[in-house]
Amino acid sequence: MKKSTVKNLTVGSPMKLILNFLLPLLGGLLFQQLYNMVDTLVVGRYLGVNALAGVGSTGSINFLVLGFCIGICNGFVIPVAQKFGEGDEEGLRRYVANSFWLSGAFAVVITAVICVLCRTVLHWMDTPTEIFDYAYDYIFVIFLGIPVIILYNLLSGIIRSLGDSRTPIFFLVLSSALNVLFDILSVQVLGMGVEGPAWATVLSQAISGLLCLAVMFRRYPILRLSRSEWKPRRRELWRLLSVGLPMGLQYSITAIGTIVVQAAVNGLAASYIAAVTVGNKINQLFTCAFDAMGTTMAVYGAQNYGAMKLDRLHKGVASCGLLAVIYALAVLPIMFFFGSNLAQLFIDSSEPPETRLEIARYARQFLICNGAFYISLAFVNILRFMIQGLSFTKQAVFAGIFEMVARCILGFWLTGYWGYTVICFANPTAWICADLFLVPAYFRCVKLLRRRHAQGLTAA
Repeated sequence: MKKSTVKNLTVGSPMKLILNFLLPLLGGLLFQQLYNMVDTLVVGRYLGVNALAGVGSTGSINFLVLGFCIGICNGFVIPVAQKFGEGDEEGLRRYVANSFWLSGAFAVVITAVICVLCRTVLHWMDTPTEIFDYAYDYIFVIFLGIPVIILYNLLSGIIRSLGDSRTPIFFLVLSSALNVLFDILSVQVLGMGVEGPAWATVLSQAISGLLCLAVMFRRYPILRLSRSEWKPRRRELWRLLSVGLPMGLQYSITAIGTIVVQAAVNGLAASYIAAVTVGNKINQLFTCAFDAMGTTMAVYGAQNYGAMKLDRLHKGVASCGLLAVIYALAVLPIMFFFGSNLAQLFIDSSEPPETRLEIARYARQFLICNGAFYISLAFVNILRFMIQGLSFTKQAVFAGIFEMVARCILGFWLTGYWGYTVICFANPTAWICADLFLVPAYFRCVKLLRRRHAQGLTAA
């Protein structure tokens, strides 16, 4: 293993460290979003607007379930990053081993439960009859792949907790390329419906996860566990659950609000559903930068917390916040001038011109309304993930509650009065509400840590 494979984020310029960690991570997330967009492109262009609307209508339940899975994986690796910053390699390996045991148990239980309830949830969301089968066929296959999603996210998270954001990119690039290939083969060659791109996503991520597993223990000597370290330990299991469950719940609580909004969208015409589907896909591509910033802050915060270098926390937030503001201001003009053009890439050219223009116009409106508030989203991610890295996971859950309440109010009550315009402002309203909680919460958390440190307490 090369000496530079792992990186200590507790020494050196915060801006330089954050950029070096952030940029490779952003590249990986962009590849991930690009192959997710290929699903939408293939479905929209070859299977029609109803199929596109069906796949899009599953976005919120997808976020609810997979967000919980990704959240617990992100939570499980926080103690690993803290032990790395602390320099406790044996403790690090114990947490890695116990995170495998917990992840395996969660994978089995979640997959079984959600596959049984999948159809019921789609009915509860008031999924329109004409797109229901498309929605079910797509999301059921995605949920069958929950074990491989957990596998990949846990392994890549462990690697990133060591300060290495570059290695996971290779697996994401491979997964992206395979997903594109399998998407085209499933629909164009095998003649499959929306389940084809779903199987393509699951299969490509399974290959990536298994290769990541094969490489990880060989490349990182610090992760080579002894037989005794593989033993489940109550203290480590409880610590992992105390961090992982709140992070998973934070994603799911936030997703409940998006489900309410999606249910409101499902009550509108198919063109609105398709527009939100397209808008969300493009939106997710542009917000990859903020996702990368959040993950960076979690690792940066966890390592510096483990090393008890609390004076570096504000410097990290300030550096990352500056990058976020510059990026947010740069992408808004793209939404304004090219939003319609981007949207039309996802729409079947055989659709009537008036339908294409209508969907593109609605999607552009969605993108502009969201893009105008990207700075708010940036600080939601930066502060929430920093707080999580400092082990204050319950505070991050409260931020998710603020987002959920905001979306529920707009989805349940206000959509009936102002229709699609309310949908466009659902995300920005949720981000602002979360920031109103997170900004003071972050300063309270740092103040509490400094008080503990002054009393001679160390990281858990």
